Amino acid sequence: MKEDPSLERHFKGHKDTVTCCHFNPNMKQLASSGMDSTVMVWNFKPQMRAYRFLGHKDAVMSLKFSPSGHLLASASRDKTIRLWIPSVKGESTVFKAHTNTVRCVDFSFDGQNLLSSSDDKTIKLWTVHRQKFQSSLNGHVNWVKTAKFSSDGRLVASGSDDKTLKLWDIASKECIHTFFEHSGFINDVEFHPNGTCVASANSDSSVKLWDLRMNKLLQHYQAHGSTVNSVSFHSSGNYLLTASSDSTLKIMDLIEGRLSYTLHGHKGPATAVAFSADGDYFASGGADEQVMVWKTNFKGEDALSAPKQSKKEHIHKMTSDSILNVPVGRSVSAMSYPKDCSEPEQEPVNVGPALFNLPVDDNLIDKQTNPANNDDIFNSNSMTTRLEPQSIPPQLAATLEHMVGQLDVLTQTVSILEQRLTMTENKLKECLDNQQMISLQIKPND
Repeated sequence: MKEDPSLERHFKGHKDTVTCCHFNPNMKQLASSGMDSTVMVWNFKPQMRAYRFLGHKDAVMSLKFSPSGHLLASASRDKTIRLWIPSVKGESTVFKAHTNTVRCVDFSFDGQNLLSSSDDKTIKLWTVHRQKFQSSLNGHVNWVKTAKFSSDGRLVASGSDDKTLKLWDIASKECIHTFFEHSGFINDVEFHPNGTCVASANSDSSVKLWDLRMNKLLQHYQAHGSTVNSVSFHSSGNYLLTASSDSTLKIMDLIEGRLSYTLHGHKGPATAVAFSADGDYFASGGADEQVMVWKTNFKGEDALSAPKQSKKEHIHKMTSDSILNVPVGRSVSAMSYPKDCSEPEQEPVNVGPALFNLPVDDNLIDKQTNPANNDDIFNSNSMTTRLEPQSIPPQLAATLEHMVGQLDVLTQTVSILEQRLTMTENKLKECLDNQQMISLQIKPND
């Protein structure tokens, strides 16, 4: 028996629609991007403020932590990709090759390669530790909204406004199959954990699962009332999470082939969802500028990761020309926030080019991905820009971290004192009112 998902926390800091969210694999941070041109890194550790990374000159459309959690990639409407080190220092490297809005970024399973898709109708591959452009995948005839690596890094799935989902072989750089059966634009794609199928989020309000062994439609969910913007698989492969412009999140049970939950929390379109790596939590973002963290609460065998061979056969199958008749499922509302969400909001720490302008270690990104030093990281053939001059000495960084922590403690102390003062004032008022009532009762007797 599984419990209903529950809202654990919500974060406020964006000043426009949240476009993407992703958990750090170490589960110490959650990152989100927004139309306000910022990348936010929310720290789960108590008394640690969020970081607001400044550097992109236009809306940030997508972001992704590397598998190690040491790097964070972001894609922007300013036509660039940035590779950040998610700490208070906020160093970033700029990747430039696209000629239009970059819509999506993704890391390969080993963290050595980066993938990007763009409104210039191309998908591009990059090496991370050398920070070099590798190659382009060409074939779409309209904006490429999304592109993702398979779990083994051998395939790439991409979705486009040309209403096709394409499957690419990384070794040959060739398109090996195109799914034409979409009636709307494809906003997001995601590989199933076992790599045998791909889910797509579509502008026609549908969610589709495609069998990559048979190259045909496996499941078709028509559960939302508006555009589906984002999808994410649970680590077990048994559940699919979706976000829609109808303001809801939905959890599909892929084993039973039905809708399990409809979650209400965002005011306005829900634009982004992501499960944590362990599947215990998921995050959502919306046009209401909020990032919400939910506890999955899946208990029992249905949430456990089954062996890969069994998972392959367990997904409910259907014919390619039928639509799954989705039962209503349970509805969960987050009308009131948990207690820890009602605390006074702490202003995020702004981190970016405007903050630091000291000399920088050119090998900093390389150290995060390759232990060996590399002398040609920034050679003339690279299509990236050096780490922006915003690094600070380790001792000063540690001092800053300590100061930020102390400021947070001070803020919380002041908040507690204010609460106690308010309680004292209320008690005093209550005593005065009681005294006045007693006086009024005594007077008639006199």
